[in-house]
Amino acid sequence: MIPDAAAPAAVTDAPATAAPAASGALPDRHIERACRFIDGFDDGVPTLRQIADHVGLSPAWLQKRFTRALGVSPKQYADQRRRERLKALLREGDDVTGALYEAGYGSSSRLYESSDATLGMTPATYRRGGAGARIAWTAVPCALGLLLVAATERGICFVAFDDGEADLLTELRAEFPHAEIVPDIGILEAWTAEVLRRVEGRPPRETLPLDVRATAFQQRVWRALTEIPQGETRTYSAIARSLGKPAAQRAVGRACATNPVSIVIPCHRAKRSDGGLAGYRWGVARKEALIAAEKAGAEKAARADRAP
Repeated sequence: MIPDAAAPAAVTDAPATAAPAASGALPDRHIERACRFIDGFDDGVPTLRQIADHVGLSPAWLQKRFTRALGVSPKQYADQRRRERLKALLREGDDVTGALYEAGYGSSSRLYESSDATLGMTPATYRRGGAGARIAWTAVPCALGLLLVAATERGICFVAFDDGEADLLTELRAEFPHAEIVPDIGILEAWTAEVLRRVEGRPPRETLPLDVRATAFQQRVWRALTEIPQGETRTYSAIARSLGKPAAQRAVGRACATNPVSIVIPCHRAKRSDGGLAGYRWGVARKEALIAAEKAGAEKAARADRAP
């Protein structure tokens, strides 16, 4: 289980990395050539020396420029691209062994040892659309409609709002169409109560375990979101600057939009540079209500702290 704590830096595939698009425009032709070389490399993961020789830079200089530009090292980028190839092949129906070698893995043992981090489950299970995985869910009424909380045995994997239970279940099943999705029998009660507490604008009381997958860039954005004080907001551009990537505000927006565990990772605290609240998956009205509830909760807590 991965705790969200005050800043859930890690999620189930912590080693994952961001593709170039997640970090804004590529800054120069050397980095672009390096990415293309890695993407087209069909024999596992190229060494730093191989990449550097291809683009005409020293390994040390390439490492520094690449990491500064994309926020991840060349090896992290290459590992992520290889994982993405594997996932695509598995989704297309390739057998596990064939997909493994075609994606550039020299052996199966290391992949299976790290499969929890790479896929959130073994490659065979991922290929089958989550077959064999068991996800429990519950939907409870709240001020914003119905709140759905779904979780594996490791932690929460999905949080959503809607007005109808059927729509919520449709979204949940889209990610794992062959998983065993079952109604909760009381196991999620404490976790759901904690999520409801946050929906109401009250400060977190319990640490929630998460079972989600993310790129390295998404992780950095999600960590930044949890560091925004309750009752406050930040613009996408401000978050991008805090990550040392001022040109990546659109990528920050995408990371917020792909957050599968709303509230636990408070993507509603992000807004446009003009102060607009557009872009929330569950609707602007809900986003506005969440921000207002958190602001009221923070003010109430501040008054309590000042009371004699």
